[in-house]
Amino acid sequence: MDNIKDAIDKERLPKHIAIIMDGNGRWAKQRGKLRVFGHERGADAVRKIVEGCAELGVENLTLYAFSTENWKRPKLEVETLMKLLITSLRKELKTLNDNNIRLCTIGKMERLPQTVARKLKEVIEKTKDNHRMTLTLALSYGSREELKNAVQAISFKVKNNIISAEDIDESVINEHLYTQNLPDVDLLIRTSGELRVSNFLLWQIAYAELYFTETLWPDFNKEKLYEAILNYQNRERRFGKTSEQLN
Repeated sequence: MDNIKDAIDKERLPKHIAIIMDGNGRWAKQRGKLRVFGHERGADAVRKIVEGCAELGVENLTLYAFSTENWKRPKLEVETLMKLLITSLRKELKTLNDNNIRLCTIGKMERLPQTVARKLKEVIEKTKDNHRMTLTLALSYGSREELKNAVQAISFKVKNNIISAEDIDESVINEHLYTQNLPDVDLLIRTSGELRVSNFLLWQIAYAELYFTETLWPDFNKEKLYEAILNYQNRERRFGKTSEQLN
């Protein structure tokens, strides 16, 4: 693993990595266990990947933890996920502070159970001054809803002559998104072999490099993370330009 890690160019790290953590249920099913066991092992994978990103010097990591669509899952599974989130927040607060990591969230926080919302608020407050890395949890998050809310907020300002329609550019849209304090995503990782973005950061991944792996999330470790980053560094990011222009 050290050889893979040593091969990474620390000067060309993605500034913002986003991960769709997929495969917990399938991981458990393959082992004849309930889905909850997959979610528990998935929480262990979160810890490893957060540590791996912080150790490398990645500045921003955003994890798709719970989508707006996930509310449709069986009630028992949703309740289990919420309890697991509280447990993880309690366990990881010291780790976050020891590693100088700030916790943030994006999504419809008002839909979360009050116990979860309170614990999130507590951990966010206790890590707000950390600056080594920003860890953002996308909870009760859906990108289309985020964009709809942004359009409504901007429309209200235009209607009330706060801004003019001619003033609307990318920066104005960015200011009305949940991620207004984050840079665009450089590298989007999805585990478990699914080849879609599932309503995650649709605006923010416009120029992201997409990396798909067959690995189920509970098995996604630091070595797998390093492989994804190396793959990213071996790509030519042109942003509409030609190779000759970049060189």
